Amino acid sequence: MTPEALADLVWTAVARLLADRRLDTTALPEQVTVERPRNPEHGDYATNIALQLAKKVGVAPRDFATWLADALAEQPAIAKADVAGPGFLNLTIATEAQGAIVEDALKDGYGTGSELAGQKINLEFVSANPTGPIHLGGARWAAVGDAIGRVLQARGAEITREYYINDAGAQIDRFVGSLIAAAKGEPVPEDGYAGTYVGEIAAEVLRREPGALGDPATVRRVGLELMIDEIKRSLDDFGTHFDVFFSELSLHQSGAVADTVAKLKANGSLYEKDGAWWLRSTDYGDDKDRVVIKGDGNPAYIAGDIAYLADKQSRGFDRFIYMLGADHHGYTARLKAAAAVLGGDPDSVEVLIGQLVNLVSGGQPVRMSKRAGTVITMEDLVDAVGVDAARYAMIRSSVDSSLDIDLDLLRKHSNDNPVYYVQYAHARTSSILRNAADLGITPGGDFALLTHEREGDLIRTIGEFPRVVATAAELREPHRVARYLEELAGTYHRFQQDCRVLPRGDEETTPLHQVRLQLVNATRRVFAAGLGLLGVTAPERM
Repeated sequence: MTPEALADLVWTAVARLLADRRLDTTALPEQVTVERPRNPEHGDYATNIALQLAKKVGVAPRDFATWLADALAEQPAIAKADVAGPGFLNLTIATEAQGAIVEDALKDGYGTGSELAGQKINLEFVSANPTGPIHLGGARWAAVGDAIGRVLQARGAEITREYYINDAGAQIDRFVGSLIAAAKGEPVPEDGYAGTYVGEIAAEVLRREPGALGDPATVRRVGLELMIDEIKRSLDDFGTHFDVFFSELSLHQSGAVADTVAKLKANGSLYEKDGAWWLRSTDYGDDKDRVVIKGDGNPAYIAGDIAYLADKQSRGFDRFIYMLGADHHGYTARLKAAAAVLGGDPDSVEVLIGQLVNLVSGGQPVRMSKRAGTVITMEDLVDAVGVDAARYAMIRSSVDSSLDIDLDLLRKHSNDNPVYYVQYAHARTSSILRNAADLGITPGGDFALLTHEREGDLIRTIGEFPRVVATAAELREPHRVARYLEELAGTYHRFQQDCRVLPRGDEETTPLHQVRLQLVNATRRVFAAGLGLLGVTAPERM
């Protein structure tokens, strides 16, 4: 019995209890929460539903919990129901019911759901300026953003992954100036971009367009094409793929920015002050109104943001998730304001802010890139530890906190390295299944034979997977999947230490061996599914 099925069973029992005792049935929440207690002696699962409802229906919590325990004890799936403390209810699941978890985990699609079916979500992430290779912060978003898209899809949402190319503005002018200086063999301008990559791109521009130095527009066009192509290649190599690459410059060239500004002026969302046009963003929680058209008549950066959101709205998305760097804290209110003045729901906009990433080696920070000069790039990280370790390390911590990545740890082939720990556990399950096949042993048997404490621990951990994925999708927190996989790996290692899966020597194969193979296979499938949600490979041999 999965936690979700148990929660439904408890909900039904509570509903009947309220009706039978003529208590207020409207007090029943839409769903009941069951959780695994920290102390296994307290049962397999626990719920505080009696504490939640008792006051609302005018009954002492322990009395209500006792009634509920008596009702649940009559259910075949419940082996024991005990009241604890002021009204907690501890539940022990019958062995036969636990076997249903293994059966579910052996089916395709375990961990997926449909609660987000019908939702069309635009997920914008990375969106680094095309003025250099993707740095560590962008690498974090490349991993986390892709994983968020995967968990949302797993729960039924339709996801469009989008990269906003910031190919307009002063930073592009500085990039082009840096390319021209490098092509001429001159020092990079003081406000330009350094690094060997600038010289490499400049040389390629001249190779393709020998007369480009006399035409800055050609340098701009070809240089940006080369840089964007390199960014796309790096992302593909990192396992992060985008459905849409959207050009900021196209918004200005197409007239979309001008049209959007005209619309906002007409509906009163902009007002004129000191020669500039301002967005009434304070009406939507911003700390101040924002300039959209500057006093010189040129659009401010937010003008492009508003026109871009208008374009997204026109494409029929229900929700817009922006994943931005630590220096973009002020964007939440202004983007919600933009959604509102465009006639949409401000709550359809979500802004996730990620904190900084630092590399550490030998206990010391790594500060210099081999190619980009002043910043560490995604390629530097991948070169140092590989794609799997890089992605996993970026994903396994909440983006709300800064992240120190220990390169020495990620290079280790030991249990201290979290990605190795999880991948090795998957490889061990695969090895056992291969060995069983070589011995002619097929998985099968009666799940009621799985009575060992370690078997129960492993089954219950497997049973948590769908709920972990659902929570990761709801909260946009894929690190929950990574931490779950580490817990599953630990639980599996303890199971394998105490529960012999394959017969020794001339020992005969028993139904217990076969059913344990089923449990191992279910564990393998969950490892593979979880790693797949993170965009990390599940090796069968290590």
